[in-house]
Amino acid sequence: MGLGEFIDQAKRVWKLARKPTKEEIIRTAKVTGVGIALLGLIGYVIHWIYYLLTQI
Repeated sequence: MGLGEFIDQAKRVWKLARKPTKEEIIRTAKVTGVGIALLGLIGYVIHWIYYLLTQI
């Protein structure tokens, strides 16, 4: 892919890009929050299991 082709593709993407709506931003924030909470819960469970195993 040459520089000219890359510039043409970048122009096409720029024309299609738009500002997200408020609903899209809220939905993205909710999904991200759930993902972070889930990862935190998994980490806590792993830490708790490790703690129990080291106490034996």
